[in-house]
Order: sequence, then structure tokens, then C-alpha cells
Amino acid sequence: MSEQTTDSIPLADTFGFEGPSESGLCSATFYAFNTVVTLQAYATDSCSASARQEDAATEARSAKDLCGIFEAARDRCRFFENRLSRTLSRSDISRLNNAGGAWVEVCKETYELLRHSLRYCEESGGVFDITMGSVVRLWDFHQGVIPDEGDIAEALAHVDWHTIKLGMREELNPRNNICRRPRFSVRIADPMASVDVGGTAKGYIADDLGKLLQNNGLSSYVINLGGNVLAHGLKPQGEPWRVGIQDPRASRESGNILGAVPLENASAVTSGTYERCFTRNGRAYHHILDPKTGLPVQTDLAGATVIARTSLDAEGYSTTLLALGKDAAVRFVRTHEMILAAYLVNDEGQMIIVARE
Repeated sequence: MSEQTTDSIPLADTFGFEGPSESGLCSATFYAFNTVVTLQAYATDSCSASARQEDAATEARSAKDLCGIFEAARDRCRFFENRLSRTLSRSDISRLNNAGGAWVEVCKETYELLRHSLRYCEESGGVFDITMGSVVRLWDFHQGVIPDEGDIAEALAHVDWHTIKLGMREELNPRNNICRRPRFSVRIADPMASVDVGGTAKGYIADDLGKLLQNNGLSSYVINLGGNVLAHGLKPQGEPWRVGIQDPRASRESGNILGAVPLENASAVTSGTYERCFTRNGRAYHHILDPKTGLPVQTDLAGATVIARTSLDAEGYSTTLLALGKDAAVRFVRTHEMILAAYLVNDEGQMIIVARE
């Protein structure tokens, strides 16, 4: 099934940098993956406030360097966008979806993301499936479009993550004809199936950006990819970063939260029925779709926030918990050691905290 694609990235050149503040905090903001990305770090996180006051020139140079590091992170996001977007015609995912079942050579990062994503599909027990692309594109949650039942049934016939096949081979490097280098390829056995990595990509990317910041000497930072939050280290005063738990009764833009939790060397990711939804004839329709029905999943949860060491795990499990519902989600957390804690919220805003024992 052919996917409608484009060749442009919205607001690709947008980049804002602020700081340092009195505490030394610098922030960068840009647009990627159809959401706002925010990066924060301290320009002189190894110095006290008095030291910064005594050496303003050092702080300024540090802030300039930090701006350059954040720009490199923005460029890395563009790398991922050009490979993982379902709508960019040149991306690995777009080429895969339009290959008609043929093998497609992809970059290492795309291969790794798909490999991890298949694990989350398997562990979810059927409530999470990255081959929902053909169903997802039938819905338009911005315009409030409900697909025809027949179209949904036709698309569901091609939803099965088992049809994704991964391949890797080694070949001689033509530069020296000695060293071997890996080549990665993927195919979808069902030529009508369509992959959508929207439920795992931002987590994978956040972890990658964290490595970039650390490789550039940053020990304390926060990465926020439209609600996917990864925090590392402590603030200069020795305090952990804190992330808010979204109130499912309010929009993300409202900033309304039910509470805040400390985050150190970990990630917090929330899946919620409030993120993209509309109401028609008194019935609410949200974007978390059931792979069995193609309709919004029936759940007694409005939001699920997962705390994990990696953002990939946090995102990979958050949608599953939301779709499972409260009781099954609690059991899931208890049996998956990668989940450090989960915050489950119902439609009334009541929160259940599930922590590993």
C-alpha cells in the first residue's frame, strides 16, 4: 500500500538558544518529529555560583560551547528524521513501506530501532504492533476523521509484526579490501503492510542524544522530545531534575500536572489518551489504536508514565501499559525489571504508583 510522502521537514532551520541564567542554565529549543524539542544543561555545572560571578568570561565561553553542542544535537535529530519519518520519501521507513516486500538496505540506527521495537511488540501480548501504519494513516485526529469500517478491516488484514524480517551481512571495505563492515537490510514479507515507529523512535533518539551530550563532556542535562524526558546527573546544588506527571484531563500545552517526580540517570515517558483526540456524537476518540480492532483501545486508564533507565524502554512500555488497563498494567510492571516505576492515571485524575519491589 503506497504511502503519501513529502520531501520537506517543517521548520527545519528553527533553533533558539537562551542562557546562561543566573544559575548557569542554558536551554535550546527547536522543532523535530512534529514536536518541540528542548535541551537543558548548565554552562559551568562543575563551578559554584561564586566562581561563575568571579569569572564571567569563562562562563560565556562555556555557554558558547554549549550552544555548539546543542546545535550538533539538532543536526543529529535531522539525521534521524531523514531516516525514520514515515512521510519523508527518502527515509528508510518510507522506502521500506513502499518496497513491495523487497529487501531494503537501511542504516545501522534504523536496523537497531526496528530490532528493539519487535521486542516490545512481542512482550506486549498483542496490544502494541509497529505494523499499524496502514491503520494509523486512515485516521485524522486533527480533522476528526473516522475511517470507514471496511477500510479499517482491509488495513487490519496487513497488521502483523512477524512479517518484518531483519538481515545483516558483512562485506569487505573497498578502501582496503581487508576490513569487514556490516550492511543492514529489512523487508516486510507482506507487501501491503506498513511500518510506523512512532511508538519507539523518540525514545531511541533521546538515548542517542544523551550519548552525544556525554561524549561532549556534559554530565548534567535534560532532553525533552515532546514529553519524552531523559535526565542525567544532578543540578549544581546536588538536586535531581524533576519531571511533571501530565494531568490527562488537560492538554499537554496547558502545563497542568498531577505532581512531579525526581529523575536522575533515567527517563520518563507518558502515553495518554489526551494527546491526540476528538469527540464525535458524544463519544471520545483517541490515537492509541487497538491492533485487533483498528479503533481506539478500550482502557480504564487515561495516562501511563513509565520510569526506566533508557528512554527507549520508557517509551516502548508506556503505550503497552496504557492499552492493557490498570490491573494488567500493574502485573506487567511487576514482571518487567526494566521498568523502575509506573504512574497510572484514570479519567478522574486519580493516580496509582507502581514501583518495583
